[in-house]
Amino acid sequence: MEEDPPSPQKRSTSPPPPFTLPVDSDKKATEFRPFSPSSLSSPHMRAFHLAWLSLFSCFFSTFSIPPLIPIIRHDLNLTDTDVGTAGMASFLGSIFSRLAMGPVCDLLGPRVASATLSLITAPIVLSASLVSSPQSFILVRFLVGFCLANFVANQFWMSSMFSGCVVGLANGVSAGWANMGAGVSQLLMPLIFTAITSLNVGTHTAWRLAFIVPSTFQALTAIMVLIYGQDLPSGNYKEFKKTKTESREEKFVHVLFNGLKNYRGWILGLTYGFCFGVELTTDNIIAQYFYDRFGVNLQVAGTIAASFGMANLFSRPMGGVISDEMGRRFGIRGRLWGLWAVQTAAGLLCVLLGRVNSLWGSVLVMCVFSVFVQAAGGLTFGVVPFVSKRSLGVISGMTGSGGTVGAVATQMLLFSGSKFSKQTSISLMGLMMIVCTLPVSLIYFPQWGGIFCGPSFDPSELADEHYRLLQ
Repeated sequence: MEEDPPSPQKRSTSPPPPFTLPVDSDKKATEFRPFSPSSLSSPHMRAFHLAWLSLFSCFFSTFSIPPLIPIIRHDLNLTDTDVGTAGMASFLGSIFSRLAMGPVCDLLGPRVASATLSLITAPIVLSASLVSSPQSFILVRFLVGFCLANFVANQFWMSSMFSGCVVGLANGVSAGWANMGAGVSQLLMPLIFTAITSLNVGTHTAWRLAFIVPSTFQALTAIMVLIYGQDLPSGNYKEFKKTKTESREEKFVHVLFNGLKNYRGWILGLTYGFCFGVELTTDNIIAQYFYDRFGVNLQVAGTIAASFGMANLFSRPMGGVISDEMGRRFGIRGRLWGLWAVQTAAGLLCVLLGRVNSLWGSVLVMCVFSVFVQAAGGLTFGVVPFVSKRSLGVISGMTGSGGTVGAVATQMLLFSGSKFSKQTSISLMGLMMIVCTLPVSLIYFPQWGGIFCGPSFDPSELADEHYRLLQ
């Protein structure tokens, strides 16, 4: 792995600003205090709260449609193939936008990138109220999926604000709390729909009016990011660029290819495809699964599905904590072993979920499965910040896009007009998780080692710009 240049903060010649959190030489916070009111005066924690809230709104918007599909399906005469294709389309949109978001963050900063995308896609969320045919329904789901690229900006932002000793935790909590948006939407959208119908509004109109809520929420969080956010501990990217000399400016193509040629990013993308990708697919089909297989009503199906997404409150952050703790004890090898073990366990639980035939047994297995699959996402992004500092956005984009590629693959192969029943498809998805986690064993860092091999030379001989895992 090539030696990366000093981080942007080191180049600034201005006096270091005072911080309410302890920081390292890059001015990145070495402590993570999400519940401390005094820490909000620090740009680190302010960025954290803005990042997770903004991404939360994007997840809420993207998954505001699935819990209402039993109603929309009847109103628009959608077939099972239409519903499956629309679910796959929502992930396809996210693939391209996540790939593009990485380099954009590297060049413009996460604050502008995140807010701009949210403001562009908020009207598209509102346009879901105007669909009148299966084709327009699929198109809207495709375009709404673009807002999930905010995940890349979220993880990039946290890696720019927090030091290596807590970056896994920061990434895990930020993404985990944000991912709860999928669960909250499963719970709230049926309630919003019911509340509107209670006002003597017909179902044909009620589900359309319901989309005013997610679109407005998304636009408001984007404005907050622009007003109160800050790209770096020492300022914004725009201010930083004024201090850069032309000879040190990194061109877009160089940043992009520096990341694309790093094989570790591709493996992490594959791994993430079968933890976060499986999570996305489950969010997309789980309410309908319980509604169709066990005959529960719309509100009960939404509540069960919400419990899957709401586990992100603690499960993905727990993955970040495990990654940081394994890193402190065993270095990068510990982080990789933790990722493999947790994701393999999640695959086994997914297989079991498809085999359970009782309602409450399925709910119990689903809840345990949600903890492991979401923790695996936190463990994956506990490794990402150590792959490349120069092309952090590209690596984050590759990994994040892998998540949606995995979702498209599972949705297309198993849940879009598949010859298999949904329960069989869920079990097959678990087997795919187990197999696609094995390549983690191929990731190797010369200075830190890999799962089966130690470092090839003494890490103390490295330049100061390299990350330290054992602090």
